[in-house]
Amino acid sequence: MLTDTITRRGVLRRAGALALGALTLPGWMPRVALAAHAPANATSDLLVCVFLRGAADGLNLVVPHGDKDYYAARANLAIPQPKAGNKDAAIDLDGFFGLHPSLAPIKGLYDAGALAFVHAAGSPDPTHSHFDAMDFMERGTPGEKSITTGWIGRHLQQMATNNRSPFRAVGLGANLQQSLRGPIPATALQSIADFHLQGDARQVQQIQNALAALYAGTDLVEENGKQTLQALRDLGKISADKYTPSGGAKYPDSVFGKAMANIAQLIKADLGVEVACVDLGGWDMHVQEEAQIARLADELAKTLAAFYADLQDQMKRITLVAMSEFGRRVQENSNRGTDHGHGGVMFVLGGGIQGGKVYGDWLGLSKEKLYGPGDLEITTDFRDVLGEITQKRLGNSNLASVFPGYNTFKFRGLARERTA
Repeated sequence: MLTDTITRRGVLRRAGALALGALTLPGWMPRVALAAHAPANATSDLLVCVFLRGAADGLNLVVPHGDKDYYAARANLAIPQPKAGNKDAAIDLDGFFGLHPSLAPIKGLYDAGALAFVHAAGSPDPTHSHFDAMDFMERGTPGEKSITTGWIGRHLQQMATNNRSPFRAVGLGANLQQSLRGPIPATALQSIADFHLQGDARQVQQIQNALAALYAGTDLVEENGKQTLQALRDLGKISADKYTPSGGAKYPDSVFGKAMANIAQLIKADLGVEVACVDLGGWDMHVQEEAQIARLADELAKTLAAFYADLQDQMKRITLVAMSEFGRRVQENSNRGTDHGHGGVMFVLGGGIQGGKVYGDWLGLSKEKLYGPGDLEITTDFRDVLGEITQKRLGNSNLASVFPGYNTFKFRGLARERTA
């Protein structure tokens, strides 16, 4: 049963939410912008942002197995050096760095040049607060909260495009990601299955009929409402239950796996998607890290591998970036876990990526090279990575507006220039 009563007064009240970037509708519906459909911008990549919430341990995801101080600091948690026949050992990448063994499903993407890593990357702000660090990264303004919009929202505002689709910017999850906040309306969609009321097509149709009657007039609210209804009908044509991924892809049966499958469906449906954001939480591992990171790394790798296989024919115009608010302390704690740190690792995937490489400057993990209380020093500002993607793949050279207050970009050469 729906808990919201739909009235004209409610519609008018909700229309005011457009100023905040999204329209609030009943929980089973996507929160959509009132805008007409148009194709996505063909001259720029489609961007997918994955936020690894909780501060992922970059040292145990992309392992510096060539650094002896890594093993000195982690007697229990260190991933063993690569060794044939040892399934628990790191998977060598370049003779110095290696993958956590649970990330094996994406090793082939690295070898094929479609996947790159940027190590010792992150936000220069010194906070160890999850909330503040996530907030700063999503705004793209470390240490600055007076700017309320997100970096993606500002990027979309700068792009000259005829794409007014309500699916231009999509956030998968219960809440719209801060990155998407801005003057360009975005859609917060929990899942395609939720939109279909878990298969109750009759109830969906009843609600659409009621909304159609409500929007029967000709004034601005009604006209915009009709456009929203058309967007809902577009989404209604997508069946989550009947979706068969391409390329033999198999998404994990998890919230994250299903969300990424939903993103693939939206892209294939040609609904005008330019940006999609999704979260994978659970990376705050102060106790018993081994099993937790193995499980999440396995889920992450299998999902990314499935997404790439599913959209392989379109990956030349898709760039995916995964990041976390900060990394973990170099020294393991007494509970076989790790505490909040500073530098971490970023994943960058796509057909326009100069992959097969671990980017960044590695200063080492000896005590005199660490940051603050014993953290990995950051040598690549996360805005350098996002800025390079924004300029080279998304076609937006106005980085001063996307990342205000930052003017010392240092591109790593990880992205190719986008051609039409």
